[in-house]
Amino acid sequence: MHVILHLIPKKYLIGGTLILLGLSGLLLMGTFVAITGGFESENEQGEVTEIEGGGIGAGTANVSPEVMRYQPLLEKYAQKHGLDASYVPIMMALMMQESGGRGNDPMQSSESKCGHVGCIQNPEASIDQGVKHFKDVLEKAHYDLELCLQSYNFGPGFIIFVNKNGGHYTKELAIKFSQIEYQKVKHTGNYHCLRPEAVPYQACYGDISYKDAVLKYYTGTIAADGKPVNGTSSGGSSGVKVIDAGKTLIGKTRYVFGGGRSQSDINAGRFDCSSFVHWAFKQVGLNLGELTSTSTETLKNKGAAVNPKDMKPGDVVFFDTYKTDGHVGIYVGDNKFLGCQGKTGVAIASMAKGTYFGDRFNGRVRRF
Repeated sequence: MHVILHLIPKKYLIGGTLILLGLSGLLLMGTFVAITGGFESENEQGEVTEIEGGGIGAGTANVSPEVMRYQPLLEKYAQKHGLDASYVPIMMALMMQESGGRGNDPMQSSESKCGHVGCIQNPEASIDQGVKHFKDVLEKAHYDLELCLQSYNFGPGFIIFVNKNGGHYTKELAIKFSQIEYQKVKHTGNYHCLRPEAVPYQACYGDISYKDAVLKYYTGTIAADGKPVNGTSSGGSSGVKVIDAGKTLIGKTRYVFGGGRSQSDINAGRFDCSSFVHWAFKQVGLNLGELTSTSTETLKNKGAAVNPKDMKPGDVVFFDTYKTDGHVGIYVGDNKFLGCQGKTGVAIASMAKGTYFGDRFNGRVRRF
């Protein structure tokens, strides 16, 4: 090393030292900004949430870095087309389903612009058209967001069909519409069932589970007016609506591993820990992904991480039981949580030190 230093001219050593000092200063400043929150007030930080891949306003998108990079453009064109910014995370989830953020038409909006695939070859043009189309479909669906999302896949004809059959999105109507439309185009040989569950119904037009597929990448609550709102919602006798919803099942259920993932199970009160948490949050309008694939592994990646010292009623807590993150429940305060346990079904249990769950609480807390 000494030999190498002797071979380097003195003026370069001095210059290198100055550069290193400058970089050290920048590093210290970056540390200060990180600690102080980037010179923003605490209230300002609370208005913008970016977790698990991005998202602004109420609700978050759990998406890839490829989709996340387009968030500024989605915000830009939401403003241009007069769309509330709270829909940006939903559109990020939609883009994730459409393309994963890859290609020249990441929102797959060519068809809505020119009636065929491939006419858009620029990501920004795709987002401009995609946001415009999303808003148009949302308005035609009268802000029924589930209907809007399914119609983004099926086309506006689905909205007309739904309006003639009750006026609100249901999975049954999605299947029926796909069946009808498939019979019209089956002879072309260009349409095939995208999902195995569509085959028995011969519902091979579009994707009958498109709405669910999009919302798998979104964590948030959808209000009656179709606007995303804050997660658990305060209010009710406990102060947190999701706890009130969960308590209604106390004494009415039994634990079944893998239970709670069909309507017949739910009606019979058969749940496991993760399906119960999914059910409770669904009662307050918060979608936690596709029910059939819900597990502690999917739930532990939803929402925002919370320091156990800062957890509040309504936060979701995890325990290492038969495996890491083998059990999950909803914190209710006072070192207690609401969950579906093996011996009790849905019940409130202690997580204080010295108790079974207290000794297995692993410190993982998520806020939805």
